[in-house]
Amino acid sequence: MEINIKGNLIDLNKPKIMGILNVTPDSFFDGGLYDTEKKVDIQVMKMIEEGMDILDVGGYSSRPGAKEISINEEIDRVIPVVKFIRKAYPELILSVDTFRSEVAKNCLDLGVDIINDISAGCIDKNILDVVAEYNCPYIMMHMKGTPQTMQINPEYENLIKELLIYFAKRIYSAREKGIIDIIVDPGFGFGKTLDHNYTIMKKIENFKLLDLPILVGISRKSFITKQLDIDKKDSLNGTTALNMYFLEKNVNILRVHDVKEAKECIMLHEKIKSS
Repeated sequence: MEINIKGNLIDLNKPKIMGILNVTPDSFFDGGLYDTEKKVDIQVMKMIEEGMDILDVGGYSSRPGAKEISINEEIDRVIPVVKFIRKAYPELILSVDTFRSEVAKNCLDLGVDIINDISAGCIDKNILDVVAEYNCPYIMMHMKGTPQTMQINPEYENLIKELLIYFAKRIYSAREKGIIDIIVDPGFGFGKTLDHNYTIMKKIENFKLLDLPILVGISRKSFITKQLDIDKKDSLNGTTALNMYFLEKNVNILRVHDVKEAKECIMLHEKIKSS
């Protein structure tokens, strides 16, 4: 499986690591940590040295119940960081985590490579037109409701079937607009109970029916901490265990806060496969 980034084919048959950089004051794990250019630089360099393949920058906290912010506030958070990273690390594959077409367009104008949309175009339908115009890869995630409502008693009659139907419809909409490179993200923690998340994990191979690369983002999320009865600061081991499980299921991209540990998972898994 490959995606085309500005004429360069990126092979996703070997799993890739997407590092998370939240430039928000209230993200669930790293909110407020990267509020200066120097702090951003130190963290990005660290993740590159540890083996990150893609950097995902987000300026809108999508944790359950997160406060709504204006488009202008999101732009004010993201654009200076994108400008700095694009100048300091011109070869780095750069993704922006946004569901807003105006934010996406501003970022793509600055040389961003990928748009990562938690709503798959359901909140702002114009984002599909923007992605198509710039011919960039598009990550579409499943979310039930909005960040403000998604964890209020989420229910499904048939969880996996409903997610697959959702993706089939969203993929069709994206293809109609002319979007070529699509990556799907089941949306762990977005409108799912604890048990829903583990059901998706158990049946993650079903998403291969979509014949598209699969991204998973389970890093330090609450369904790990609640199941193990631990704090988020102690959730790296649980995250690593699940990431190794996903590698065995041939997932293509791991979205993580902790790049070094994810890279070690991939190295060890590749060694097992080649032995």
